[in-house]
Amino acid sequence: METLTSRGRAIRLGATALGLGILLAGTIWGSDDHFPFGPFRMYATSNPPDRPAPDTRVEGVDRTGALVDLDQDATGIRRAEIEGQQSRYVAEPARLREVADAYAQRHPDAPELAEVRIVIRWHGIEAGRPTGRHTDETVVRWQASQ
Repeated sequence: METLTSRGRAIRLGATALGLGILLAGTIWGSDDHFPFGPFRMYATSNPPDRPAPDTRVEGVDRTGALVDLDQDATGIRRAEIEGQQSRYVAEPARLREVADAYAQRHPDAPELAEVRIVIRWHGIEAGRPTGRHTDETVVRWQASQ
């Protein structure tokens, strides 16, 4: 077995120090977008034991009035992408047109969507246990032109 040269050791130590420095900077100033060098906050926090737990979904209404679940299978857009961009959709509801377009591409024979909305279902929690009750909150809605 050969031993490392002084130069080889210095390169490895420098690369290790650089990696640790990026990891530390990401931990202090980073966000989920910087993963794996930033914190993945989804697993780093929890809801208080007596506060409702959110469950975000995207749904649409087609031209026939039928409710359509616009999950990843229906649109190709992951729920995490919707949740991560939720504030942008709220600020600019017309962006939900992208979800309608993605659905239309995957389901060309389906009736056109007349409306797309992001809905949060707040599940009741008491003492850390589900109550079985929930309320729905529509946080943003986009409607197609007539």
